[in-house]
Amino acid sequence: MSFSISGKTAIITGAANGVGLATGRHFAEQGANVMFADIDEARLIEELGNTSEEGNVRYFAGDLREKLTIANLLSATIDAFERVDILVNASRQIVTSDPLNPDDDAVEKLLRQNLLTSLRLSQSVARRMIAQAENDGQTEGQIGSIVNLSSIAARRTHPDLLAYSISAAALDQMTRSLAVALAPNRIRVNAVAFGSVMSASLQAELKEHEGYRQEILDHTPMGRIAPASEVAEAVQFLASDSSSFATGQILTVDGGRTLLDPVGAPAH
Repeated sequence: MSFSISGKTAIITGAANGVGLATGRHFAEQGANVMFADIDEARLIEELGNTSEEGNVRYFAGDLREKLTIANLLSATIDAFERVDILVNASRQIVTSDPLNPDDDAVEKLLRQNLLTSLRLSQSVARRMIAQAENDGQTEGQIGSIVNLSSIAARRTHPDLLAYSISAAALDQMTRSLAVALAPNRIRVNAVAFGSVMSASLQAELKEHEGYRQEILDHTPMGRIAPASEVAEAVQFLASDSSSFATGQILTVDGGRTLLDPVGAPAH
């Protein structure tokens, strides 16, 4: 693959399972230095084992909803790899919500988890990327890439996914807004919106609801659920210099789900 990220340093959040884990592993295989970040330390250890001090993989456990934790993650990455070139905001949560219940706090919860955490981390990492370029005397070319993991739920509607759809739509707009704001600093911001992909949340849904898999397949023109590795490859393209003139874009990876308009069909 020509979308080289070898030698670059990436922070990947939500990296203990699903798409985040697959992306981190793929980046490491492609020669990048990778900081796997997640709140679930036990799962990080289970998946990554004891990372070598000499290798290209580290992990960081903490609640990134807290500003101090974000600062600690960035410091840990710099201590391990001396710089950061790529940020992949893959941490996301899906909860069902009741559109008619004014006491349902799902919207507030998911905006904090899926939007504000990514925004604050992006701001901190962008400042570091700018400082690196100034210290290196780099006056031309891309100095960093941020990739957000979004969802086709941002463009679809389903009664039970009100909160998640709102948070995904907000993340897409954050992607566009940051892309414009950071373009003068030569930092690109893009997103991958996926649907029919075997994420951790979808795996849980398939176990819980009989017939859910067939429903998804029936509404997916390509007739399959993709492995998380296919999202990881799309993220690599957006993170690499091969997409150097693309910013503010939402790349859809969903097997054609959004080309159809089935009322009430679930969207992730």
